[in-house]
Amino acid sequence: MNDYNERLALLSEMIAFSVIDGRLHEREYLFLTMIAEQLQVDKGDFKNLFHQEEYPVVIKSEFERIQQFYRLALLMHCDGILHEREQIKIHEIGINMGLNPHAIKRVLKAMKCSPNKMISPEFLLEVFQEQLN
Repeated sequence: MNDYNERLALLSEMIAFSVIDGRLHEREYLFLTMIAEQLQVDKGDFKNLFHQEEYPVVIKSEFERIQQFYRLALLMHCDGILHEREQIKIHEIGINMGLNPHAIKRVLKAMKCSPNKMISPEFLLEVFQEQLN
């Protein structure tokens, strides 16, 4: 992700998703802060995103779409509470990203069954690559 505005848009999408259950949990905020640091987003810009509307961004690279989907899935699990609205919204986001619905379900199921709610990068990519064959 090269463009700074694209990184801001990705974070904005994540912030909007984090409050889909009606509140921003402290763990979600900490996770978002960690992602902002990883994406090298200025702290002031990051804080301002909480007061702006979400601006959708089209992610061209399939790898980056998978990566963003996984970030959102991690965010969904980080507060320890899996809300029905979050589950519905993440499926909708994945479909809108052009990801395979079957792969989305497999990834989310594997994460739900995982003790730490994480899956390996190899498994993540393998699931989405299977659908291309």
